[in-house]
Amino acid sequence: MLTFVLRITAALALAGGVLPHTALADSPGEELYLTYCASCHGAQADGNGPMNDVLTMKVPDLTTITQRNDGNFPFLKVVHMVDGRSGVMAHGSEMPVWGDQFAEQFEREKSNGMKGDLSTIYKVRGRVLSLVYYLESIQK
Repeated sequence: MLTFVLRITAALALAGGVLPHTALADSPGEELYLTYCASCHGAQADGNGPMNDVLTMKVPDLTTITQRNDGNFPFLKVVHMVDGRSGVMAHGSEMPVWGDQFAEQFEREKSNGMKGDLSTIYKVRGRVLSLVYYLESIQK
């Protein structure tokens, strides 16, 4: 198990140096994608991220979601995959639940005195929706 954790840590460190910097993103959704998804799914969302060597399952090409769904982008289904409501399996366990991760991040910011005019749930939903709109925009 320790070897696997070390391989994941090394791959994440490599991914940080290989992936485009989020400052190059054209949209909030693209920035979120490059920050949270590209290490596994690839900078081009084609399933060829730098983590592929350590994952136990094949990472899907996210640019073909519409093709795999009879020409329709299943928006709500993708939202549920991203926010963790559907049981997406990756590397032997559930894919990171970004809804939970985003909520925890906002709670940490709140505890550090950062306050916003929107509730955490709306901020989390905004991030998830931005990410899914970006995925919809890159379909082949």
